[in-house]
Amino acid sequence: MFNFFEPDAEASTVLPDSSLPEAGLRPDRIRHLIVGSLEAIRITIKAQHKQGYAEPNDWSDPLPTGRPKEWFSIVTKRVWVE
Repeated sequence: MFNFFEPDAEASTVLPDSSLPEAGLRPDRIRHLIVGSLEAIRITIKAQHKQGYAEPNDWSDPLPTGRPKEWFSIVTKRVWVE
């Protein structure tokens, strides 16, 4: 999905935490939204990738917000909640 920035990127290789959740926890979704210039979005996505949080292809393609030179990209992750 994120071919705009990483044309050679492959599908996600960030593996989910293989440890079992504690009793009483259930999976839920969280969405991270990045808003800014295309360059700022690209830098932030690369930083998240270096930290092992998300692959570039996990993020949506950048979409314009309607404001000049402002874009957004979103990623959905699974977390465990009570």
